[in-house]
Amino acid sequence: MLGTIVNTGCIIVGSLVGSLIKKGLGEKYQTVLYYAMGLAAMALGFNTFVQNMPKSEFPVLFILSLALGGIIGTALDLDGRTKALIAKRGGEGLASGLITACLLFCVGTFSIVGPILSATTGDNTFLYTNATLDLVTSMVFAATYGIGIIVSAAVLFCWQGMFYLLGKLLAGSFLMQSTLVNELSIVGGVLIVASGLSLLNVKDCKPLNYLPALLVPVLWFLIKAL
Repeated sequence: MLGTIVNTGCIIVGSLVGSLIKKGLGEKYQTVLYYAMGLAAMALGFNTFVQNMPKSEFPVLFILSLALGGIIGTALDLDGRTKALIAKRGGEGLASGLITACLLFCVGTFSIVGPILSATTGDNTFLYTNATLDLVTSMVFAATYGIGIIVSAAVLFCWQGMFYLLGKLLAGSFLMQSTLVNELSIVGGVLIVASGLSLLNVKDCKPLNYLPALLVPVLWFLIKAL
C-alpha cells in the first residue's frame, strides 16, 4: 500500500499548495485555468481511449458499457445528486472540478494496474509515476476550484485500495487479466472526455451518470468465464 499512500499524499500536498495559489489569482486567470483543465481532460481522455482501443478484444464492449451504464446512472441520477451534495459545500464550479479530478486521478492505467502490481509483485513504479503526475494536476485543480479538491485524495485512496485488495485476493485469476484493464481504460477514457466537455461548457454530458459503465466489462468477463 506504500505506493497508494504516497499517491494520496501527493494529492493532499498539491491541493494545499494550489489553494494557496488561488488566493492570488484574479478572475481572468481563474477562467483561463478552467478552460485549461477542460482541454487537458479531453486530451488525456482521448489519449487513454486511443492507446487502449487497438488492444481491445471486444471493440463494441465499450459502446454496450456506456449504454447500459448511462441508463442505470440516469435512473439513479448519480450526477445530479452528487453535484447537489458538493454544491451545498462549495458551489457548482467545485462540483464539476471535483468530479473531473476524481475521474482523472482514478480512471486510468496507472491507477488500476499500479495497485495490482504493487499487491502481486511489490513494484510501486506505476504508482510513484502516477503520484508525480497527480501532484501537479491537483495543484492546478486546487488553484482553479479551491481546497475542496482535496476530497479527491480520499476517493483515490479507496479506489486504489480496492484494486490492491483485489490483487491480493485474486492474483492470477481472469479478473486480473490485462484485457479487462484495457476495456476499463477505454470506458474510462470516454468518461474523462465527457468531463472535459462539461468543463469547457460545450455540453454537460453528466459524466457521473455513466460511472456504472465501468462495471459492465467486469460483468462481461464474469459471464464469459462461466
